[in-house]
Amino acid sequence: MNLIAWIILLGTLFETVLRTLADLLNLKGAGTLPQELNDIYTPEESQKAADYLRTRTRFSHIHGLFGLFVFLLFWFAKGFPALDGLVQSSGLSPLWQGVLALFLMGGVKSLLDLPFSWYSTFVIEERFGFNRTTRKTFITDRLKGLLLGLILGTPLLVGILYFFHRFGPSGWLACWAVVTLYTSAANILVPIFVLPLFNRYEPLDDGPLKERIMDYARKIDFPVKNIFTMDGSRRSSKGNAFFIGTGRFRRIVLFDTLIEKQNDDEILAVLAHEMGHAKCHHIKIRWAISIVHTGIMFYLLSVCLGYAPLHEAFYMDNVRVYTGLLFFSMLMAPVGLFLEIPFQALSRRHEYEADAFAARTTGLGEALATSLKGLSKSALSNLNPHPLFVLLNHSHPPILHRI
Repeated sequence: MNLIAWIILLGTLFETVLRTLADLLNLKGAGTLPQELNDIYTPEESQKAADYLRTRTRFSHIHGLFGLFVFLLFWFAKGFPALDGLVQSSGLSPLWQGVLALFLMGGVKSLLDLPFSWYSTFVIEERFGFNRTTRKTFITDRLKGLLLGLILGTPLLVGILYFFHRFGPSGWLACWAVVTLYTSAANILVPIFVLPLFNRYEPLDDGPLKERIMDYARKIDFPVKNIFTMDGSRRSSKGNAFFIGTGRFRRIVLFDTLIEKQNDDEILAVLAHEMGHAKCHHIKIRWAISIVHTGIMFYLLSVCLGYAPLHEAFYMDNVRVYTGLLFFSMLMAPVGLFLEIPFQALSRRHEYEADAFAARTTGLGEALATSLKGLSKSALSNLNPHPLFVLLNHSHPPILHRI
């Protein structure tokens, strides 16, 4: 093992230990019912939320350790050179050899993850009363996801490999431009063509709720043509609301489970929060950060792509573009943990700002607090997350902080 191998190995183990520590600390506050939530939680419901957290944490540890074991076994059993030899024997061009290798790895990973996903859905979520997914829906969702991955992901992957094959390290600029354009187009096309493949979207029925939402949207100058309901109950009992898309393709979406469980004031307050993200320019800020981050990652990739010691760390004698992509992602994975910390902190700040916007512009601050409590209860959220766990994992502030 060379120095790069030790850096990747120790970085991976450090991340695993740190996340495990955060999980264990997070379990300490489970089951304690804060006084501020006495009006909506019973002690029994608080205990149920604690049991759910413990069950999901144990499951996450088993899944994560299994993935780590498979990765280390494949690495030290010299699986990467074996895979390279297999695709080399295919007779394809170097570009398509890379596509084949990455598809094989992605396919194997999906198969290994499938039993865990099944258990999560039909055992854990079922046990705690969340699951409404049928076996048929589960299977068709994954087949649709696989097909969409092939249709949408293949051109992007081929493009990235092509530019690096064609232009060498300087191909990072073309890759950055293509990925930026691709994600911009996806932001428009996904709400129209992709989401309806998985859920049914119907315009919200005319009535007092729709009138209030449209009046509020006009009041804050938030152009929207229609509001949709989504059959979230088809898969889970958890409620939510979101908006997606840009310009005239923007859609406001309410889960049917949210409409079932909350009153009009609470729903309007939640939607005002979502609109607040746009009015406070959070979407633009995140988009700009994403573009810059993508460019930096492609530049660093171009630096590492032909770096022989990085390939030698995985027992590869030859430098390949596709293996450079793989090994760079493994090198950056532990680094990504620390890059995520400021991004998560910014996201939590944006949530506070969107809450404040909603409360200020609707006058429904109490309704927003009640709505957040209801959403937290329906999802059996952890009421007392540990600060380290929040630092590493939370894009939203803890419920008590928001209230």
